[in-house]
Amino acid sequence: MGAHTAAVSWQSDGEFTSGKYSRAHELRFDGGAMVRGSSSPSVVPLPMSDPAGVDPEEALIASTSACHMLWFLDLARKAGFDVTRYHDEASGVMAKDDRGKIALTKIVLRPDIAFAGQEPSAEELEHLHHEAHEKCFIANSLRSEIVVEAPLTR
Repeated sequence: MGAHTAAVSWQSDGEFTSGKYSRAHELRFDGGAMVRGSSSPSVVPLPMSDPAGVDPEEALIASTSACHMLWFLDLARKAGFDVTRYHDEASGVMAKDDRGKIALTKIVLRPDIAFAGQEPSAEELEHLHHEAHEKCFIANSLRSEIVVEAPLTR
């Protein structure tokens, strides 16, 4: 269906062999966007991590949220609803999985969606979220539990 690319670049700050090297790096995407990346300060302590950088865990959570949103928007439009705003405060839980490995074991999406005109019923909204989850390429690629905690009414 298509290939997707990202370039990840890191360069030593001279502290590599001591183990006190910077984990800051650069993420470049095929459209030209560049994002500063780093390990999470909860995994690698400061100053070796850069709290301003996007860590891999945050990137995965954001990717899951964005994929769900894009499918939701498409499905809502096709169902005749006029979405005016979509905001998600997504989060993830790191824990040991069923194999005993540390993983993002749960991702929680909390979309807050505004509509113009007729709003979907609770059942329609639940169906839109279910279908978006079923179609989301990222969700289909993960073993983690993904929960949508969307209000069913406004």
